[in-house]
Amino acid sequence: MMATFPFPGLADLPQGSIATVFGTRPEIIKLAGIIELLGEKALTMYSGQHFDQRLSDIFFDELRLPPPDVMLAVGARRRGQQIGELVLRLEERFAAQRPAAVVVQGDTNTALGGALAANTLDIPLIHVEAGLRSFDRRMPEEHNRVMVDHLADLCLAPTEQSRKNLLEEGVPGVRITVTGNTVVDVATRLLPSRSARASLLESMGLQAEAFVLATFHRPENVDDPDRLGAVLEHLATLDLPVLFPLHPRTRQRIDAFGLRGRTGRIDMVEPLGYTAFLSLAAECAFLVSDSGGVQEESSIVKRPAIIVRRSSDRPEVLGTFAELVPSVDDFPDVARKLLEDLDQRHRRLADLPSPYGDGHASVRCVREIVSTVIGG
Repeated sequence: MMATFPFPGLADLPQGSIATVFGTRPEIIKLAGIIELLGEKALTMYSGQHFDQRLSDIFFDELRLPPPDVMLAVGARRRGQQIGELVLRLEERFAAQRPAAVVVQGDTNTALGGALAANTLDIPLIHVEAGLRSFDRRMPEEHNRVMVDHLADLCLAPTEQSRKNLLEEGVPGVRITVTGNTVVDVATRLLPSRSARASLLESMGLQAEAFVLATFHRPENVDDPDRLGAVLEHLATLDLPVLFPLHPRTRQRIDAFGLRGRTGRIDMVEPLGYTAFLSLAAECAFLVSDSGGVQEESSIVKRPAIIVRRSSDRPEVLGTFAELVPSVDDFPDVARKLLEDLDQRHRRLADLPSPYGDGHASVRCVREIVSTVIGG
């Protein structure tokens, strides 16, 4: 890849001079291509925000990433504690070994911590997946990404809509570049073949296009016992089997709220690796989720997704690949209508390109990162 897409100036940078700070499964996925292209110039710093090994170690292996250079291990803390501790630890690291730039991704506590540490020490900050907006101030992630965007020296926006959001908030156009979303690069590379997907289905006792793949982890759904109970009851009454890989947070809430009796026909399994998840997503009838990443991935695997949450930060897929359902009690009717038109919906989506790019976003990101470092 490096030979096909050269990056003038990259070879002249010192080893480990571009700090990439991340700490969750989505960040690992979306920074993997960038880290690979930067090679030895990347200093990988893992916060441990996702401290469960099932949400981290398997993804390093699947994405062929070496273990992080620096383990910060902030672990499970309240939001303010997590961000504050991360800023302190990063400031110490950056003061001892000053990077030429700091790269963060998305809207996590880790991204904000990395951004604040870079800003404190006047280190150029690059934000991958900049400009997403839900316009829902109840979301902690909304506050995180707005702050990171306005601190960033370079905002790498995945779509024109993201660029528009930034411009409307007063971010200068010179600080914004549209790159596409790096998830397309990774997902298209890792999506297993049809035969491999068929083997996985057989091993799990599933039939193609005859099951629902569900994921829920957002606090608005899983921290409210009534809402989580309604999600489970509605999933259990669907006309198709439901495969539900459980996020550790969701599993803990189900047990704490005494909701095991509402799971019915739902097959609750351990968290999946990324290739297994992509395989199942590509072969399911439809997805039900509250995940931002699933909205993007539905456009890559060409499967419809019902998004059960108050707001969406991925408007590019709404009305085509994804349907937003703010009220959990409306979900069953939406699912029934989808099932009535499932074959035609699958055919329509198969011909639609993903709005998140052509699979070369990581290359564009690295070009802009190197240009910023060299120019700075």
